[in-house]
Parts: sequence; structure tokens; C-alpha cells
Amino acid sequence: MRRDRKTGGDMTVVPMQERHLAALAAIEQACFHAPWSEAMLREELGKGLFLAAEQAGRTVGYVGCQTVLDEGYITNVAVSPDARRQGIARALLRELLARAAERALAFVTLEVRASNAPAIALYAQAGFEPVGTRRNFYTAPTEDAVLMTRFLKE
Repeated sequence: MRRDRKTGGDMTVVPMQERHLAALAAIEQACFHAPWSEAMLREELGKGLFLAAEQAGRTVGYVGCQTVLDEGYITNVAVSPDARRQGIARALLRELLARAAERALAFVTLEVRASNAPAIALYAQAGFEPVGTRRNFYTAPTEDAVLMTRFLKE
């Protein structure tokens, strides 16, 4: 089982740990209308697949994926606004999918705002396919979610 991995440059993707929580809570505040708190993130320690990206000694992003049996449900992908457009989200997804395959998950799925074209493009590049719509899934503003899934098993 892999523990951490250099992804190029000085970035490393590692399992989320207590030392990441304050920075990840701040990233949540910067990225989302309804951010997860540090306490909510702490509850996920040791569960599912929660990975943090570290760059130059600081935590710059994370991906969270809850697992149920052989299913993976991505909860959040977040990168610090000042660290975007450097391939961090792509590296986090790549490592998440590798670990999901190691755990023999059948699929990994997520919801994304229908208006979030950059995120939809990122997920499509990672092999996620649109499989449905969740009407009025998001609030502030109210918006549909595109349900996207990456199938790992036939």
C-alpha cells in the first residue's frame, strides 16, 4: 500500500493527517459556500480516502472520498486559490484513483456544479463520465449538479 508519493516538482500527495487540518479548513473557507470545519475534517481521519497535497512545506489542497463497500464518493476537491493552475487537483485525482484501484473499488463518483466548466473538464480528463443530473442540488445559488463517475471495474 502506498503511503505518499512525489508528483513532480516539490509537491507530494499524502494521506490527510491531523497536521493538515487547520490549513484544509482555511482552504475550505476560501473555496466553498458551505465549507467543512476543522472538526468535520477531523472526523474523516483514517476513513475512506482523504489525501492532502503538500508543496514547499505547506498544505495546498486535498481530495476527500468516502468509501462504502466497493464504492467511492468524492466529497470535495479543493486547492488553495493561490496555488491553482499548477496541476495540484489533477495530481490529487490521479493519486486518489490509483489508491481506489488498489482498494478494488468498482467506481468513484462525484457531483459538480453544472456551471463549473473548469472542474467538469478536469474530471473528464481524469476519465469521469457524466451519468446524470441532480436537480437543484446546490444552493446559493440554486443550481443543478452534474453527476460524474469513473468506473474502475467492468
